[in-house]
Amino acid sequence: MQEVLHYEEPLYRPPCEAGSLIVQVTLGCPHNRCTFCGMYKMKKYRVRDPEEVKADLRRARLFYRYVESVFLADGNTVAMNSDKLADIIRYIRRLFPEAKRISSYGGARFLKGKSVEALRKLREAGLDIIYFGLESGDDEILAAVDKGVTSRDMIEAARRVKEAGIELSVYILLGLGGEDRWRQHAENTASALNAMQPGYIRPRTLYLLPGTPLHREAQEGRFREASGETVMRELQVLLERLEVEDAWFLSDHISNYVPIYGHLPEDREKMLAAVEMALEKADVYLAPRHLTTL
Repeated sequence: MQEVLHYEEPLYRPPCEAGSLIVQVTLGCPHNRCTFCGMYKMKKYRVRDPEEVKADLRRARLFYRYVESVFLADGNTVAMNSDKLADIIRYIRRLFPEAKRISSYGGARFLKGKSVEALRKLREAGLDIIYFGLESGDDEILAAVDKGVTSRDMIEAARRVKEAGIELSVYILLGLGGEDRWRQHAENTASALNAMQPGYIRPRTLYLLPGTPLHREAQEGRFREASGETVMRELQVLLERLEVEDAWFLSDHISNYVPIYGHLPEDREKMLAAVEMALEKADVYLAPRHLTTL
């Protein structure tokens, strides 16, 4: 792939986009201040020249006979001008008519600045799904990790995405409240998800990455990392309180202690049973993690 497309490393994508054609429409993240995140600290956000992006896409078409899905990197690509992004998406649809999905990351701070009409342009151009980082529905925690938005902002951004007809896949970050705020994190995150009614809920589990502000807070005793048992209790409360009508719950990330999958609401009890099993066999499933194991 390196010989085909221009990439500025590091390059990130959701696990479910592992088989996708990945094209960097933007570089870095325009917010880039979340204290738990180390993904784009070495990059300054910028929008690539659309003609460079289209040249990448033409080269990819020459190399790949079949492209099932396309992911628009880097972080928060939807923050760019909607008309320019829609033009690139239409170009992808013309070059890769076989593609079943075009997707992108999208943060509430930037989505809430987009009108439903602007987002609908992206949907009409061919954008199918936005991966949305809620992380927590608790305003105290969101402020502590410098997310840049409130839970109300998150819910409003999600409403606009759904009203525009774009599928919403929401990330939550288990353990983000640490040992001290785990219950409020679980309860308020469930409340936010209930208001959003996303099609997909994707939990990740916090890992304190060395060099991040939150890692330094933990070293200084200002943040107490949640144990595996606490993370499971948090997940238990979350699942009990979720009132979503039609959502896939997918633990599709290596950071999670236990792979828990199901469709809500009908698979709730099955998933809660998996949480109970992990708690009963904590020495097997919930051992402390190290960077080399993630």
